[in-house]
Amino acid sequence: MRNVLIIGYFWPYIRGSKRVIGLAEYLPEYGWQPIILTAYLQGKPDPRFRVIEAPCRDVLSFWRKILGASPGQDLREETKRRFGLNSKKSSLMDFLLTRFGEIINYPDAEKGWKSFAVKSGSELLKKEDVDAIISIWPVTGHLVARELKNRYEIPWIADFPDPWSQNHNYKYSAFRKGFDRRLEIRTLSRADALTTTSQPWADNLAALHRGKPVYMITHGYSPENVNMPSVRLTDKFTITYTGMIYTGKQDVSRLFTALKDLLSDGAMNRADIDVRFYGDEYPWLQEEIERCGLLDVVTQMGRVTREASLERQKESQVLLLLDWDDEKEKGVYTGKIFEYLGSRRPILAIGGVPGNVVDELLIETGAGIHALTVEDIKRALQQLYQEYKQYGKITCHMKEAALGKYSHREMAKRFSQVLNGLI
Repeated sequence: MRNVLIIGYFWPYIRGSKRVIGLAEYLPEYGWQPIILTAYLQGKPDPRFRVIEAPCRDVLSFWRKILGASPGQDLREETKRRFGLNSKKSSLMDFLLTRFGEIINYPDAEKGWKSFAVKSGSELLKKEDVDAIISIWPVTGHLVARELKNRYEIPWIADFPDPWSQNHNYKYSAFRKGFDRRLEIRTLSRADALTTTSQPWADNLAALHRGKPVYMITHGYSPENVNMPSVRLTDKFTITYTGMIYTGKQDVSRLFTALKDLLSDGAMNRADIDVRFYGDEYPWLQEEIERCGLLDVVTQMGRVTREASLERQKESQVLLLLDWDDEKEKGVYTGKIFEYLGSRRPILAIGGVPGNVVDELLIETGAGIHALTVEDIKRALQQLYQEYKQYGKITCHMKEAALGKYSHREMAKRFSQVLNGLI
């Protein structure tokens, strides 16, 4: 059994990538024993995992103290709240906060972790044989990996669940982007291979880092959490969304407009409908719900545990996915869609652009419907609702053969193949 050091924050123990936990669970099946180097965790991780926790200095601690904000609070949202500003609408405050952030958070907000992580990683590598490194998230994790690579000359895979300077959700100025691009090129010049989650992103990485081998390895769902045997479905026509909503990138208003029209036309019965949002509660979302007259059918349920979130998915008639509305973002897979695949419930993806990776995945797996416009959403909802009214439930028609290639086990297998090639 060879050892691989995985550098990165990992969900659900800390805000980070689901890649880490998938690799930790399944890489041992392919001859690789993971050691995870991460920041201090919120709770104890699964005892199967070997974890090294390194402290992280909060670079925003001074500003949090001034605002009276806790470490877990979004400083941008807390600042806007203090000034009584709408969290969804852009403003001069947004502009100023973004400019402030691009200076303070360079190269990212986790930069206070680097020195501690390098120290912990070095102590490990001096004492034990480690055959390879995988760095995942945050960006600072790649800087830590480069430092360890320089010191110990261990094969290194830099993985990108989301791109760095080519990020689809990049919020800083072109000036800052230039700095990020140069730092990315310099940092990854020492990497032995690059991996990312979709082919469009792999193509972009290959163009930026010429000569580097780049591999496309999608996210996955955990086989342990697959909804088999299926749990009992809700009695109502329940549509469930779990996770964050990125304002300006994901648009829920089309769903609300479609629902409002169908309810007004009598095509759907209000008493049947239950739309649930689990995650952060947004004042702007509540305003949108009220504006469309949907307070009796749409509810923000707040945050729940990971286990509760998975249960709410499995019991739902339909799972809602908010696709990204930008032609440049055709390569965006969210980790959520793979979690949804494990729930084995029909997916209604709204928004986005035709022919993107989400569209292709839904077609390949038979996992659901991609509806771009309000009219598309109305047709999809009517189709699903009619089945619900006729049979009391909506049947999942996913193709098991196609779904198998999107599990965490398959993801780990593909990483092991890249690791074996480097060794």
